[in-house]
Amino acid sequence: MKEDFLHYVWQYKKFAFPNLTTVSGEEITIVNTGQYLKQSGPDFFNAQIIIGHQKWAGNVEIHLKSSDWYLHQHENDDHYNNVILHVVWEHDTPIFRKYNSEIPTLALKSYIEQDVLKQYLSLTSPKSWIYCENQIASIDQFFFKNWLERLFFERLERKAIPIEELLQETDNDWESVLFYMLAKNFGLNTNGEIFLKMAKSIPFSIIRKERFEVENLEALLMGKVDLLPMDAEDYYAKDLHNRSTYIMQKHRLKKTFVEPVQFFKHRPDNFPTIRLAQLAMLYHKRQNLFAEIIATHSMEDFYKLFEVGVSSYWENHYQFEKESPKKKKQFSKSFIDLLVINTIVPFQFTYAKSQGKEISEQLLRLMETIAPEKNIIIEKFSNFGVNSKNAFETQSLLQLKNNYCNHSKCLQCALGIQLLKK
Repeated sequence: MKEDFLHYVWQYKKFAFPNLTTVSGEEITIVNTGQYLKQSGPDFFNAQIIIGHQKWAGNVEIHLKSSDWYLHQHENDDHYNNVILHVVWEHDTPIFRKYNSEIPTLALKSYIEQDVLKQYLSLTSPKSWIYCENQIASIDQFFFKNWLERLFFERLERKAIPIEELLQETDNDWESVLFYMLAKNFGLNTNGEIFLKMAKSIPFSIIRKERFEVENLEALLMGKVDLLPMDAEDYYAKDLHNRSTYIMQKHRLKKTFVEPVQFFKHRPDNFPTIRLAQLAMLYHKRQNLFAEIIATHSMEDFYKLFEVGVSSYWENHYQFEKESPKKKKQFSKSFIDLLVINTIVPFQFTYAKSQGKEISEQLLRLMETIAPEKNIIIEKFSNFGVNSKNAFETQSLLQLKNNYCNHSKCLQCALGIQLLKK
């Protein structure tokens, strides 16, 4: 038994209303169960309850056992002085407010509807992956889609937080923050944080000044992550090393390096050298990148926007001084999909919010045109009958698994509540 189940029972009135009494035998009539706050302080605010012949207005606190009141030290907290009813699963001790007045207690164990209890026990029975794994595919699809939309925007709000934090750091320099977020995502999971630190160590004003020569951008980015060989015989490596030294001196940049980048377990097209060469070419070719990204709303146009490759040297190299068969090394569609999902959509969402604009439907339509992501979580949902048709659905399912299922928040999840109502 968990406390959130009692919250659900009280909020949705899933107990026998007639003949309620306190543990001391006083008759209870519930006029209003109150507002569920989901924050610090009592659980339900502004309830109205008749106890005996006295009508009370105030707050309701819910615990599994009466003694939890003292376990949580509510007797010393002024926020709980206005509690008019203590609702518990089982009563094990009388409860007093800070100034020794006793709080009436309702023990719900005897009043909860048995069908509700049975459904709850079924929902929280042993699982192999998530609690509702054997029931989730039975949920009405219209209802499921509405919950996925809510989850999608919850995930967007979470992804907006680091963008907003970077905006505070840069005095609302949107172009700088876009560069930081793109750099992070170019690094993927392995090198993402390293690329982000690298990008933040370079004032974006320098990117603006140096982007007219792609070699200067390569020298700057690769020099900052210590990818330029010191004693290379390769002419291009020597040139970038010299350019890096000159640019660092010209702009008075510190030579301290961030952590070493990782090549291990990456396919060659994802080597940090190639991703940085692509990032450099992107900022060389698209000198109004911020404006273009804000103005682009279809995947077809995003594929065109990111239709850039690498400088000629990297067409037949994956690493310095190691020649390979020639390949243009343009962005793959799957990589552009990842950029749009993880960087551009959260960025457009945050920017629109800052401008007071509503673009929710536009972002939903865009995400519905992107192929579904492939990972172990999405595969597991598929095994239990929940198949994804697009990236909107996979992003929503990731939010569901990571923020609800992993924390056993079944009774804060619309799907869990729907299953309880069956």
